[in-house]
Amino acid sequence: MIKAIAIDDEPLALKIIEHFCKQTDFIELDKTFTKTDEALKHIKKFPVDLLFLDIQMPGKNGIDFYRQLDTDVMVIFTTAFSEYAVEGFNINALDYLLKPFSYERFIQAVEKAKKEMLSKKNTLDHTHLLIRADYKLNRIEFDDIMLIEGLDDYIRIHLKNKTTITARLSMKNILEKLPAALFIRVHRSYIVPVKKVKSFYNKTIQIEDFVIPIGDTYKEEVNKYF
Repeated sequence: MIKAIAIDDEPLALKIIEHFCKQTDFIELDKTFTKTDEALKHIKKFPVDLLFLDIQMPGKNGIDFYRQLDTDVMVIFTTAFSEYAVEGFNINALDYLLKPFSYERFIQAVEKAKKEMLSKKNTLDHTHLLIRADYKLNRIEFDDIMLIEGLDDYIRIHLKNKTTITARLSMKNILEKLPAALFIRVHRSYIVPVKKVKSFYNKTIQIEDFVIPIGDTYKEEVNKYF
């Protein structure tokens, strides 16, 4: 079952999503919100798998709201303005529903969420990543990863044999491909493998010769983990 919430400043739009979710046996719509700040509080307390998110809203728009989230959550944008489509897909939205949309179009979008959930589940059974970089597909064993570093629109994967692989992926993208039990994000620019952490001291983590800062945003989660 996919747990979802919907955020839209138009109550009628929320009613339509609620109605469509009730007709879909693999979507559980937990709650709806007309304000992003209330939705953010809910997500921090009750994690969800999927957001139905309007883009043009008073105050913070939907794209900016999604970018500020640190949790691994899928998003389907809903909006009356087609000019946002490219920007929505640039941040890896599952789909972009242009209002008014039919139930058939809604199902197409949520089926993508269903496939994504299955893919994440299957990742837990894998021992490696497949990353396209340097014009080839690279197989990277989880055990070989020492550190993942974010560089704007790229990531750099440091491996235990001292080589690195640079790929055009965001930190959010790569985190979605990694088993949550094995890797943790400790900083806006760093993801580390849990079992390779040698020490945890004074807002830093040490992995072999790497000393990695712990970001204030991630400090609470790191403290819980370790």
